[in-house]
Amino acid sequence: MDINQAALEAHARWRGKLDISPKMSLDTPEALSLAYTPGVAAPCLAIQADPEKSYSLTGRWNTVAVVTDGTAVLGLGDIGPEAAMPVMEGKCALFKAFGGVDAVPLCVRSKDPEEIIRTVELLQGNFGGINLEDISAPRCFRIEKELQERCGIPVFHDDQHGTAVVVLAALRNALTLAEKEMQNIRVAISGAGAAGNAIARLLKAAGAGQVLVCDRRGILAPGREKMDEAKAELAALTNPEGETGSLGDALRGADVFVGVSGPGVVTKEMIAGMGKKGIVFACANPVPEIFPAEAMAAGAYLCATGRSDLPNQLNNVLAFPGIFRGALDARAPRITETMKLAASDALASIPQQDGLNEENILPKPFDPRVRPAVAAAVERAAREEFSR
Repeated sequence: MDINQAALEAHARWRGKLDISPKMSLDTPEALSLAYTPGVAAPCLAIQADPEKSYSLTGRWNTVAVVTDGTAVLGLGDIGPEAAMPVMEGKCALFKAFGGVDAVPLCVRSKDPEEIIRTVELLQGNFGGINLEDISAPRCFRIEKELQERCGIPVFHDDQHGTAVVVLAALRNALTLAEKEMQNIRVAISGAGAAGNAIARLLKAAGAGQVLVCDRRGILAPGREKMDEAKAELAALTNPEGETGSLGDALRGADVFVGVSGPGVVTKEMIAGMGKKGIVFACANPVPEIFPAEAMAAGAYLCATGRSDLPNQLNNVLAFPGIFRGALDARAPRITETMKLAASDALASIPQQDGLNEENILPKPFDPRVRPAVAAAVERAAREEFSR
């Protein structure tokens, strides 16, 4: 039986990946009176007097909404909100298993950014944080930005920032092995959507020397025709000198390739044209931009992919559970660049304890050190930033 058939049969058995169960016993009149009427009136009135007490008197402090419109689901594309539900339930299960965070899927039947924003804004009082998931670019940028401004709780688009945090952590360790400095490197990114945008911005924040981002039409450069607002902003940030050309041109002499685009877009010849000890992160999944065996044969120094059956898996589960755990524990009003950089540093530190090598630049998803390290770093960064 292949994995698809096995998964279909498993989902039919499970009939949903999540259960809701009470924390308390409800087997006596006294217990019922405490959990519901008449006793429940006391916490209701306490919250009415001070809405902040919703964090201490309800489960809001540890509950996150996983919100999608179903327009960019994994490698499936725009499949709609109902079809996205198995992925959102899975994401919620990961939140609980890897972060101890209760998560609720919210699949919104609208592609209108304002309707999605307003829906989440109206529901925010139920949650301690919002995880945006599988919303297509460039709409996802507006939705996240508006919600960050309108909501007093963390709003985090994992397709953007979770990916960026993991890529930066892997890159820090890869550069150590290659004996290169962040400020001196040239990075070529294939893919100018949600992940590519966030990776470029976080690498620049971390001090990366030159970062060029490519879409299907080549390098993003200021003044290039037919760019949306998000791409124009990214071009100004990453390529103020106005370098133009194809992905192959961007890769010529590059120290690092990061692919968040599609299968097979990079050739052996492109890898051969990279600089000495070229680092290749081919993240398209399940088929990467170039397979590691091909990249290594063409002269790459080390490779990472999004696949679990290959070394150095770039997996968002390394980041988002710990990031939300730390943000919720700190009661942070938002997740900032400083918090993301702290999460990345914490992730990078784990394989350093075991001895870095070309097939060990990231911890494994099941490494028990990941959650506490990332959560503690994020919580510490948040408390420092928001106590000023």
